[in-house]
Amino acid sequence: MLRDENPLSTPYTEALMSLRDRLTEDLKLAMKSRDQLRMDVIRMIKAAILNKEVELRKDLDDAEMSRIMATLIKQRRESVEQFEKAHRIELAEKERKEITIIETYLPKALSAEELDRIIVSVLADTGSRSLKDMGAVMKAVMARLAGQTVDGKQVSDLVRAKLT
Repeated sequence: MLRDENPLSTPYTEALMSLRDRLTEDLKLAMKSRDQLRMDVIRMIKAAILNKEVELRKDLDDAEMSRIMATLIKQRRESVEQFEKAHRIELAEKERKEITIIETYLPKALSAEELDRIIVSVLADTGSRSLKDMGAVMKAVMARLAGQTVDGKQVSDLVRAKLT
């Protein structure tokens, strides 16, 4: 039984649960349903979070955990590219499934329109007009997007398009 099928797991109860609690509960559900891939992915997420906590010597909040998971997704996407170049389709598919599982724990990604509005707003605020200002614009945009699920490359491409 997946987390989405859990009768106790509603959007309201999920809003009350911390990300750490959701991971723990979903690991239990995956173990009960013998979902090996989901168990492996949740354990990997928990290990990455624990490693970062040991490194920083503090407990991470949900936003910091989300950044770690975004990094894990980026690593998986790079692996998919490499596996596809090597014609290892089965391994690329496994990585895609892992990405899908990790994404269930991240906040909903911004739409292209929302992202575009933020970029236009930052450009207006900073008065930037040329590619020379790319670094300053990216810094301001990413600051506004803190805690959101965004693809940095997508943001960079959109900013570059607006500045040219």
